[in-house]
Amino acid sequence: MERRHFLRAAVLGVGTSVAFGFSVTREAIAYPAKTGPSPYGALQAADANGIMLPSGFTSRVLARSTQTVPGTSHTWHGAPDGGACFADGTGWIYVSNAELGSGAGGVSALKFDASAQITGAYTILSGTTRNCSGGATPWNTWLSCEETDLGYVYETDPWGAKAPVRLPALGRFKHEAAAADPDRKVIYLTEDESNGCFYRFVPTTWGDLSAGTLQVLVESGGALSWVNVPDPDGSPTRTRSQVSGAKVFNGGEGAFYRNGTCFFTTKGDNRVWAYDAVNNVLNIAYDDNLTANPPLTGVDNITGASVGDLYVAEDGGNMEICIITPDDIVAPFLRVNGQSGSELCGVAFNPAGDRLYFSSQRGTTGSSSGGITYEVTGPFRR
Repeated sequence: MERRHFLRAAVLGVGTSVAFGFSVTREAIAYPAKTGPSPYGALQAADANGIMLPSGFTSRVLARSTQTVPGTSHTWHGAPDGGACFADGTGWIYVSNAELGSGAGGVSALKFDASAQITGAYTILSGTTRNCSGGATPWNTWLSCEETDLGYVYETDPWGAKAPVRLPALGRFKHEAAAADPDRKVIYLTEDESNGCFYRFVPTTWGDLSAGTLQVLVESGGALSWVNVPDPDGSPTRTRSQVSGAKVFNGGEGAFYRNGTCFFTTKGDNRVWAYDAVNNVLNIAYDDNLTANPPLTGVDNITGASVGDLYVAEDGGNMEICIITPDDIVAPFLRVNGQSGSELCGVAFNPAGDRLYFSSQRGTTGSSSGGITYEVTGPFRR
């Protein structure tokens, strides 16, 4: 019996029980998460924006693709995807990728004051291709990843004061997301291929990503190790095919690091993985095949709240952002109605943790020009 099917039987109460090693704290996820009630209660009827939210939460539309951001002269980009927030004095900045092809991609930013009013909008990267997800660095830059064969990672300035920098040392492959680990001083990278890999980049100098070593996760005899990728340029042999025993992941998507663990998602098998970097152990934090009536399908971008909750956006499914709590529960947090031809992405909290940002990449039209970027406010657990 395939391991995931065996585990499913155990979770559903048929056959032998399965034990997963974990420590349940407010900063750790129990594995694997099971379907259960949300800590925020049931979703209410859709609001004026077509979003179903728990009681006490509200949504607002911030920007629409091809339209001018209200109060600015900036036209919001098409196909908004991965995003993150950065503190800016008493306000903050939300950056958002544009997953557009043929050099039409890039990154735009929304600037907010202390009262959450938009005070500016501008472009911080342009001329790139299919900027999908990415990741924030501890030194307040945004790593924007090209989801295309032999794609690059670009380091960008959320304030738009510094020119973006292409980072060939992080490898050329179908990049999806990046997550900075300041404890081990590495950057984790996911690859959006059905036979993709999980990488880490070890910079020569932490804080400078211009030079360093790209490594891939290898599994041999049940043990994990990191092995140098001989040719990060990926040509003629792609990076995922250069190292024997490299562990294969089915469609790497979002990544988020917190307190010794890098959580990342794989869309081909609807899993959330938890790489325990402290103990060099890989766990399954969520698998839709390991719980009854799984609410989370089409896993994509992922972020976390300081309380320990994870928020995972769906590409497909029923257009939900689901929450995975430290007490082993997965449940819908919100649902977007009337946009089945789209996907949810760009989940990110503002620095205070009381506002959640996300985008519907293709909105109600199902096209890249129909993207909508939202803000949700309410009594988030902090």
